[in-house]
Amino acid sequence: MPSVSDPSRPAHPMPEGASITPDGQQPDQEPSLAVRNNGGVAPSVQQAPAGRREALLLLSFGGPEGHEDVMPFLENVTRGRGVPRERLEAVAEHYHHFGGVSPINDQNKGLIAALEAELASAGIDLPVYWGNRNWAPYVEDTWRQMAEDGIVHAYVFATSAYASFSGCRQYHEDVARARVALASDPAAPAGPTAEKLPHYFDAPGFLQANADALAAAINSLPEEVRGTARLVATAHSIPEAMAAVAGPDGGAYQAELIRAAQLVVDAAAPGRPFDLVWQSRSGPPSVPWLEPDVNDHLRALAEAGERAVVVFPIGFISDHLEVIWDLDNEAEETAAALGMTFVRAATAGTHPAFVAAVRELLEERRAGGEPRLGTDCPASCCFVSRPARPAA
Repeated sequence: MPSVSDPSRPAHPMPEGASITPDGQQPDQEPSLAVRNNGGVAPSVQQAPAGRREALLLLSFGGPEGHEDVMPFLENVTRGRGVPRERLEAVAEHYHHFGGVSPINDQNKGLIAALEAELASAGIDLPVYWGNRNWAPYVEDTWRQMAEDGIVHAYVFATSAYASFSGCRQYHEDVARARVALASDPAAPAGPTAEKLPHYFDAPGFLQANADALAAAINSLPEEVRGTARLVATAHSIPEAMAAVAGPDGGAYQAELIRAAQLVVDAAAPGRPFDLVWQSRSGPPSVPWLEPDVNDHLRALAEAGERAVVVFPIGFISDHLEVIWDLDNEAEETAAALGMTFVRAATAGTHPAFVAAVRELLEERRAGGEPRLGTDCPASCCFVSRPARPAA
């Protein structure tokens, strides 16, 4: 077992050979991950029991904290996916450009601080914890800490607003893995049950934060191109096969992104057209991913005579590395080479409306609102058949 000081692995991992899927059940068969993580019952439509010790868990991706962390972190992210070593080395250079430190960590800390203040101001006495999938603090270790602190039930806020395997189902899997890891230790206290907060791509506060950022970006343009600049929404590309099964009926990732982008444009620049394109592709070149890439799209816009572009990264909630490298470096350089004026809108970050939206999602679940997608997901939702990850 790795030491507590080793950030490359959880201090309390699942035992080798353990599975988050019960014996005799297939991963896409009921009961769903959402039900199993909630102690075997569907997310409730009743108000949370009085006196139950609850917490809010911010569940995120994780990121390195120094040069020596970068390659172990990327190996965690890509284990079992067949990503070529040269691709890892290329991505590693992006992190090394920023001192080997991922901005996502400080951004999550900032969001946690804002959430703690927001909950306190609303009179909600819930501690806020932080756990990651790919780097310390790992969700497995945070789950044990919650158990030791006497937390009985956790509401999970994932740092992804949308449906897809990587954007929703994998966070349910993270919780399941943490619960199995804890339950495998007979000396550990019983862990909390959990329910993930729903997709929030259309939450008014999330939309307001993005609309304010888009309006500010448009207004920062020179006056001669302000009214004609092309609006371009971006999101993380995913494999086409993953996109096809996103949501209960498939296609939900693109549908939710288009809906969110349209609502943001309606609020910030009514009547203006926009495009949805993709960024941050990874994985083997032989696997089809969603296209066009933002850089290819900028070239097409320039060929069509566009002189200016406003990019708004609707698919992300904070300015982490894939935003500041892929957009603020690569896409901006592409636009400059094409002679196009380029500006990038901010992400939701710690915008007060977004922080309030998270509090509202929490209150909705505690009050027993009808469980929505993301909280109550069918067992087959976003299911992607894939090889088991090899042991470390």
